[in-house]
Amino acid sequence: MNPAQTDAAIQTHYRACNLCEAICGLEIRVRGNEILSIRGDEADPLSRGHICPKAIALKDIHEDPNRLRTPLRRTASGWEEIGWDEALDYAADRLVEVQRAHGGDAIASYLGNPTVHNYGSMTHAPRLLQTLKSRTRFSATSVDQLPHQLLAYWMYGHQLLVPIADIDRSHYFLVLGANPMASNGSLMTVPDFRNRLKALQARGGKMVVLDPRRSETAEVADEHHFVHPGTDAAFMLGLLKVVFDEQLTRLDRLGAFSDGIDAAAAAITAFDLDVLAAHCGVHAAIIRRIAREFAAAEGAAAYGRMGVSTQQFGTLTQWLIQLLNIVTGNLDRAGGTMFARMAVDLVDSPVSRPGHFGKWKSRVRGLPEFAGELPVAALAEEILTPPASADSTNIRALITSAGNPVLSTPNGAQLDRALSGLDFMLSVDLYLNETTRHAHLILPPTAALEHDHYDLIFHVFAVRNTTRYSEALFDKPAGTLHDWEIFEGLGARVAARLGLKRDAFPQPHQIIDMGLRSGPYGAMRKHPAALTLKKLQENPHGIDLGAMEPCLPQRLAHKDRRIQCTPPELLVELQHFGQQLGAPDVGTPLKLIGRRHLRSNNSWMHNFQRLVKGPVRTQLLMHPADLALRGLSDGARVEVRSRVGRVVVEVSASDEMMRGVVSLPHGWGHDRDGTRLDIAQAHAGVSNNDLTDENFLDAVSGNAALNGVPVTVEAIA
Repeated sequence: MNPAQTDAAIQTHYRACNLCEAICGLEIRVRGNEILSIRGDEADPLSRGHICPKAIALKDIHEDPNRLRTPLRRTASGWEEIGWDEALDYAADRLVEVQRAHGGDAIASYLGNPTVHNYGSMTHAPRLLQTLKSRTRFSATSVDQLPHQLLAYWMYGHQLLVPIADIDRSHYFLVLGANPMASNGSLMTVPDFRNRLKALQARGGKMVVLDPRRSETAEVADEHHFVHPGTDAAFMLGLLKVVFDEQLTRLDRLGAFSDGIDAAAAAITAFDLDVLAAHCGVHAAIIRRIAREFAAAEGAAAYGRMGVSTQQFGTLTQWLIQLLNIVTGNLDRAGGTMFARMAVDLVDSPVSRPGHFGKWKSRVRGLPEFAGELPVAALAEEILTPPASADSTNIRALITSAGNPVLSTPNGAQLDRALSGLDFMLSVDLYLNETTRHAHLILPPTAALEHDHYDLIFHVFAVRNTTRYSEALFDKPAGTLHDWEIFEGLGARVAARLGLKRDAFPQPHQIIDMGLRSGPYGAMRKHPAALTLKKLQENPHGIDLGAMEPCLPQRLAHKDRRIQCTPPELLVELQHFGQQLGAPDVGTPLKLIGRRHLRSNNSWMHNFQRLVKGPVRTQLLMHPADLALRGLSDGARVEVRSRVGRVVVEVSASDEMMRGVVSLPHGWGHDRDGTRLDIAQAHAGVSNNDLTDENFLDAVSGNAALNGVPVTVEAIA
């Protein structure tokens, strides 16, 4: 430590953590440029002092010697550092060159998961993509929550009108394919989940978990039931059949503005409960009991997440979850599922984009777009497959922002090969990772603690209405650019080269200020809170805006203010599901599922010692009986094969696994050459997306089916 830092005064800063969806409030003590401590902010109205180990690692991320701080250009002799003007000019020249030669659709983009944790990327990246006039856009949405957003658009009129479990007042919490003990919520921002669950149980409530693994959440549940991967729709159909057959519906006021329930009931009651039970592996008597308990509870919420969304019938299952909440009267009800009312309202806004579906399709396979994005499972083939005619094009250039699709999208090995053949690839990223190693140019933005922050998205999914603005902890270092400055600088250069007019655009904090002022609690609305950016700056712990409140039908975004309970596409998918009920698995293969750890969010969390220390957690988990059946021993190295690839990994015997199911964590596979991730490479693991299949999709939405992938596990010859 230098003398100036020794003499500097200790300062305390308050901000929200931006490493996962929980957005926990932090108290950070610094002296000069040194972070002394990070702890939970007990005055934060949402997280109430709770943090997880990821927040402590913000210090490691900020100080990481592998983090890029200067633009890198790939040359024949290796990477070279260049200045910002040269880098932006080079990028603009190459992008315009591709566009003029092959058209706008020859330039694709991929926005990774961290994009939604960084509001500057959210506000300004779309401006660049609009200038390039490309429809080949991809993001992490289609390996994650696409079914949620599609259903919100179809049923409630807007892709962000996603009902949230009101866990703080609920008496019955039904959880499918979710692990909030590890995630602190996902599409349900719920920091300090453990204590919120304890409070639910203390008031006489219960949590029931359906999962092929006895997860961390299942361990603290009142009940856990194994369910065959990819069959959650059968379980949900069973619940709804009991509700309809036994006349347990309780629409109450929802009935006055809900359409299509009779059609759903007719289709669902035609199923046989015993057949459904056999298919999902949950006994019919258990299904009946849970249905009755849910319908009778004083506030019940059904919630399904990654294990449900990323499976072959993901959209169908999520629809059935929505339907159960509706027909039991638990939608828009305290203790049921409700809609957040965020300070910067992304739903009720003049610039809001409710979404659209199927306006265009991917060139090779005809997969539908949603809200302007194509399913990322099509990205590799759109690069590798030559155009069939002179008036079409394959992808020749790619822009990635804060993403690592080689490790996070299906058949990552195929995408790895595809990226090496691009004419030009640009990455806006802090790291030289498994994806960005293919780039011709990497533009690193400032790190999280060097810029301000506002959670535009996660307040949409929060279990309580709050708002908080985080000022930068450290000044922007000389010779660096924020992400939004990168997108603006590049967009201006592209527009100038194409002769396009480019209007002035506000900075991110100005957008937030206007959003706060014009939002439901804003000064322009004459609300008592009178929110402005200045007011949030004066309240660094954040401001509590209260519990979620009933808001239907006024909040519905359909013109007629009605819930479309039964989208026609789902009745068709229900028929498809019924046709494969009871069909045997050829060769009875094992089914692969993913898993998440509290210390790991995605691939970008593995280069920090605090987050990888401790017991190895990259093994393949497998039930002891399945090991014995194959003559395998605990701790052995095994080969796992799927249709698209193979990995060699250590297997660990675990009775937390359902028989016939194996589990690999997501985001690992850091053993590829050409990266600069010293700690991640030392804890490489294998990528489960070298096994997931780009042809194994949710047929309705095009979302990747990352769970329930058929695999074989064998001893290494």
